[in-house]
Amino acid sequence: MADPSSYRPKPGQVPDSPGVYRFRDEHRRVIYVGKAKSLRQRLASYFQDIAGLHPRTATMVTTAASVEWTVVSTEVEALQLEYSWIKEYDPRFNVKYRDDKSYPSLAVTMNEEYPRVQVMRGPKKRGVRYFGPYGHAWAIRETVDLMLRVFPVRTCSAGVFKRSAQIGRPCLLGYIGKCSAPCVGRVTPEEHRELAEDFCDFMAGRTGTYLSRLEREMHEAAEEMEYEKAARLRDDIGALRRAMEKNAVVFTDATDADLVAVAEDELEAAVQIFHVRGGRVRGQRGWVTDKVEAVDTAGLVEHALQQLYGEETGESVPKEVLVPALPEDAPALSQWLAARRGSGVSLRIPQRGDKKALMETVHRNAQQSLALHKTKRASDLTTRSRALEEIAEALDLDSAPLRIECFDISHLQGDDVVASMVVFEDGLARKSEYRRFQIKTFEGQDDVRSMHEVVSRRFRRYLQEKLKTGEWDAEEGAEPEDDGRAKRFAYPPQLVVVDGGQPQVAAAKRALEELGVDDVAVCGLAKRLEEVWLPGEDDPVVLPRTSEGLYLLQRVRDEAHRFAIQYQRNKRGKRLKAGPLDEVPGLGESRKQALVKHFGSVKRLRQATIDQICEVPGIGRKTAEAVAVALARSVPAGPAVNTATGEIIEDENPAPAGGAASQP
Repeated sequence: MADPSSYRPKPGQVPDSPGVYRFRDEHRRVIYVGKAKSLRQRLASYFQDIAGLHPRTATMVTTAASVEWTVVSTEVEALQLEYSWIKEYDPRFNVKYRDDKSYPSLAVTMNEEYPRVQVMRGPKKRGVRYFGPYGHAWAIRETVDLMLRVFPVRTCSAGVFKRSAQIGRPCLLGYIGKCSAPCVGRVTPEEHRELAEDFCDFMAGRTGTYLSRLEREMHEAAEEMEYEKAARLRDDIGALRRAMEKNAVVFTDATDADLVAVAEDELEAAVQIFHVRGGRVRGQRGWVTDKVEAVDTAGLVEHALQQLYGEETGESVPKEVLVPALPEDAPALSQWLAARRGSGVSLRIPQRGDKKALMETVHRNAQQSLALHKTKRASDLTTRSRALEEIAEALDLDSAPLRIECFDISHLQGDDVVASMVVFEDGLARKSEYRRFQIKTFEGQDDVRSMHEVVSRRFRRYLQEKLKTGEWDAEEGAEPEDDGRAKRFAYPPQLVVVDGGQPQVAAAKRALEELGVDDVAVCGLAKRLEEVWLPGEDDPVVLPRTSEGLYLLQRVRDEAHRFAIQYQRNKRGKRLKAGPLDEVPGLGESRKQALVKHFGSVKRLRQATIDQICEVPGIGRKTAEAVAVALARSVPAGPAVNTATGEIIEDENPAPAGGAASQP
């Protein structure tokens, strides 16, 4: 491990101008490439006290043995040079995206004498027009099958084309009218290329011209009583419209744009891109990456745009690029994109309307992609076995923890405090074993005390099950109370994971010791740096970033967090919507709605007599009395007032059964 001060540039040696810098290790390999508006200020930030650096940055500067830089005249040049160097050197500490799956594209080989339409994967080739990428190859084939009625372009391989030319007979597509059969000379090379260009124009979104022309020709054929030709044109128009319908209309103004969204956690990030052409979603692709450098959302967006458009030119770069966060050098990035397109490119964050709504959809896709990526890692048996072995080794356990339980606390500013318990067996989620808890012994915000209560309750029920089966002697510890929860907590875990650091771990361990449980290991996973804390230890256990054990612990923790937040939000939502009718025993949702519907509002229901309430179908006298008592207790202190106008608000409109009872 090198000392950064050993290769720190001398004062005044680094110029105060835009440029690109490279960190090299002791073997002269480039390990990091970056750019800066001011090389002097940026490089100085790397040579401060290591304790003040981000852990990933600290690892990089201690791995490096030298730094060098190149001065450029503009920030756009710096952006281009950074991209070129990252592609050339493949530095280990730079974010590098990799496709989370292989996306096929619709390709038209305009570089051939007789252009061919086909499905292509992998790197793009010069002279080939690409459309997409698509989610599935069958989606491309369905689109092509519809398009070939109007644009009968060659789709056969070179071998089939050559064979047909030799025997003087076209393939089946030539006979059924879905190929112009250039192999046997039915069309000239120029005519076939024109068909291919028309095909590309239609796929690029210029659909109105062709539909209008076909409709005009159809009407002309009908007027001249050429009904067979008119019917064929009608079918062609229908085929083109069906091909267009396969791409959802998202913008009514024929917008050309790419939407980029990012979902990330402490270790990884997923990027999703929707390609919109002519107001329709024409393609989608996604990447995932390890966060090997200290980078925020804006930095991830910048890296994604570099990789997405670094090899593109012309119309492949859209007029508009919508992103969740603007990179630090957004103006320079816009100029770089404009240079690749050959005209202006707008780089911005959508604020409202259809574009913001579609951006939210793209972001959900990114979240699902990240979750799927983590699930795939966890689903592999070998990977899971290795993860459990790494956890056992790191925590010094006697054997692999085949059952892991994780606890998390959730609340909103101290209100509606709840907890979750999730269970993973053999590295996979066991959702039927999940449990939820409400904090009962106190009110307010105290995660440590809440963790102690939840772990105590869980293992007290476990001891109760052992007592019932005779496996536990009551004299060995406090006798658990009988709450009727038979066999729900009968199986103990080998490892308890808590969401938090030293305080939460200490609370969980203390709860186990108070109950006399000494055969269950405890650890905590802190979110900020993904450190693993053990009871009584002053320093955390730091698992390697690429450790499968860390991935499993992180997934367990994230699942507990998700489950707790879901329960807390549901509980809070019910509390906010709760009204006096919710306090009536035995009054279900259907009868509450019937009451409000019958009287028109909660105010009128409050004014009704018991006999009038009994007139509602399904409401007996005892229930009517309970409703009247509940509503009498909830009489508001005063009328509701419109704070803007000072008017008293009369509640004459029907209100939800549970939520509007607080209105007068």
